[in-house]
Amino acid sequence: MKRTLFKTGDGSFTLHIPEWDEQYHSKHGAIAEALHVFIKEGFYHWFSKNSSKEISIMEIGFGTGLNGFLTFLETEKTKLKVDFTGVEGYPLGLDEIEKLNYASILNTSEDKFLRLHSSPWEEKIAFSENFFLTKQQKLFSAISAENTFDLIYFDAFGIRVQPELWTEEIFQKMYDALKPNGILVTYAANGNARRAMQAVGFLVERLPGPPGKKEMLRGTK
Repeated sequence: MKRTLFKTGDGSFTLHIPEWDEQYHSKHGAIAEALHVFIKEGFYHWFSKNSSKEISIMEIGFGTGLNGFLTFLETEKTKLKVDFTGVEGYPLGLDEIEKLNYASILNTSEDKFLRLHSSPWEEKIAFSENFFLTKQQKLFSAISAENTFDLIYFDAFGIRVQPELWTEEIFQKMYDALKPNGILVTYAANGNARRAMQAVGFLVERLPGPPGKKEMLRGTK
């Protein structure tokens, strides 16, 4: 599937799929969206509710690696320990990744960002002292984890183009994969998605969304 480079509202790049007229990140700001939805309302929200200094995270849609990279950068600042699992059905090529400008905008090492993508799949690696990375190449429907994760970044393509990823069946897998009191955050605020989350047992909150979006969702097990 063809992908082209797209400059978003905050200057950071994302990838655009012409066939779907869909981007990997918000056109209003890739980094701004990720920081708001996944870091602020996911990562730091969980730590505000828990005394542990360690967290296990699963990302649904590893994609460009932006959410994983931002999470890694937070561990460098906070020394919080993260066990991060990124699930992706269709990994991007390094030639596509090398075009993204996240490291320069975030004023950090390009080598660290590229290492996130060049590291082996299906193998847990110590990316740093506090960040452990496992990348899994599989469809989301194949996830079978139970009571494993504290937090899920649900960053699948939108319900308009892939409605099969926003069903009760998929959210049941997410619910099962979380530990009790675990949380799931997503940029989406679609009513069908919210009802599917509630149907499998999530306590769902509507929260203010990232730039360009009125709301987002957070679910608690």
